[in-house]
Amino acid sequence: MANKQFKVKKGDKVVVLTGKNKGQEGEILKVITEKDRVIVNGVNKVKKHQKASAASAGGIVEIELPIHVSNVALVDPKEGGATKVGFKKLDDGKKVRFAKKSGEVIA
Repeated sequence: MANKQFKVKKGDKVVVLTGKNKGQEGEILKVITEKDRVIVNGVNKVKKHQKASAASAGGIVEIELPIHVSNVALVDPKEGGATKVGFKKLDDGKKVRFAKKSGEVIA
């Protein structure tokens, strides 16, 4: 199977579009391409009972669960709302992502 490519990547600031976390913003911590999901910092948090081990003390910990990539949208760097992502080539031939709402290039 061919490698999947998403328009969002690790480190991008995104906003949740649907579900119980609608409207929340956060940074993408991890992209799971095999399952079309992303883990967003501070979004879709659940409490997990964890057994103590040598690495951790255990107890009740909060973790972020993955969200489907279709339920998040990139935050426009200029205007701040949700935006679609496009691709374009610059004059020097470099391919970059840009916010379709404002036309701003995404770093």
